[in-house]
This record gives sequence, structure tokens and C-alpha cells, in this order.
Amino acid sequence: SEAAELAAAGLLLAAFSASVCSLLAITVDRYLSLYNALTYHSERTLGFTCAMVLLMWLLCLGVGLLPLLGWNCLRDQSSCSILRPVTKDNAAVLAVTFLLLFALMMQLYLQICKIAFRHAQQIAVQHQFIATAQATSTRKGLSTLSLILGTFALCWIPFAIYSLVADSSYPAVYTYSLALPATCNSLINPIIYAFRNPDIQKSLWLACCGCIPSTFSSRPRTSSDV
Repeated sequence: SEAAELAAAGLLLAAFSASVCSLLAITVDRYLSLYNALTYHSERTLGFTCAMVLLMWLLCLGVGLLPLLGWNCLRDQSSCSILRPVTKDNAAVLAVTFLLLFALMMQLYLQICKIAFRHAQQIAVQHQFIATAQATSTRKGLSTLSLILGTFALCWIPFAIYSLVADSSYPAVYTYSLALPATCNSLINPIIYAFRNPDIQKSLWLACCGCIPSTFSSRPRTSSDV
């Protein structure tokens, strides 16, 4: 039925916007935590954080309601996009918006890398670390950021570009094959964080086994762990 079709499209758009907005929020938060390291914790209170999270979810809910508010092609089937019942023009707007947000995240991550590298250099000078240890720490931090961004790009960019060039006449199997990795991106990110971040690994060990391996307690914390 039309109502079920609109509801399904709304859920897809809400999930899409939630995935993009959450990663963008994390990116901005990481950038501010490094750029304003001295005042970050005093400025980012619990109330402010809750308000930002609520605002983000309201925004995602608003995007999910767009098909019900007129962003649909039910009256003109020829204008449907691969995200039926979203029109081709509206799908193009969403795809271009996503690509612009991804470009913004790339710029912020580059700034994060620059700041983190500068901090690593300062710490190395203060504590007289050897150059190889500093280089290893910096490389690990950069590889983690690259892995997160690379996974996000591989999951979402093909689907966004396909939304720009394809229409409803294209086989549905193409849409599903590209939409599946995109919808699974939110499941992949926690695995990457757990694999790369020792704090998350400790929490998982405590939750599953009730203990922490001795290798974690003896391991020094580096800037790449942040």
C-alpha cells in the first residue's frame, strides 16, 4: 500500500540521516576536543551534550517524515528515483548533501591529524621519547582515522553516486546490492573501534570474561588511543 511504501522510505531516510549525522557529530566532537583541549571538558557539559543529541535525532526524524510531507512520486511514477517513492530531484538533493558532508568530514579529519601529529611531537620532546616510538604512535592514529573514513566512503559513496545517475527503470537488484553495505556501515564502525581502541577492548573483556588481560595493564597509553 502507499502508506507502507511511504513509511519504508521514511525509515530508510531516517536511518541514512542518523548514520551521517552521528559520524559528523563524532568528527566535530573529536576536532573540538583536540582544538580546545584545555577548555573542552568545562564547555561540553552533560546538558549541552544531551541537547545536541536530542537536536540531532529530531533532525533525523524530520528527514524521515519528508516522504509523508510531499517528497514522493506517488502521483507521477515517471519522476521516481531508485529510492521509491522519493523523487529523482529529491534523491539528488540528498546525495549531493551527503557528498558535501563527507567532504566536510574529510577536512575535519585532516585537521585532526595535523593537531594530533603536533601534540605527539610536543609530548615526544617533553618526555624525550625516541623518534621511532613517536612515529609508530602517529602512524597508528592516522591508520585508525583512515580505516574509519575509508569504510564509510566504501559503504556510502557508491550508493550516493548511483542515486544521482540511476532512476526507477534500473534493476532493483543494483539498488539492493549498493544499499546493503550502506545500511551495514553503522554495524562495522563499532567493530573497528573495538579492534583499535584499548579502552573499548578492556570494556569488552570485562563484560564477557570479568577480567582484563595483563597485557592491557602494562601497556602505556599513547596519543593514537584517543
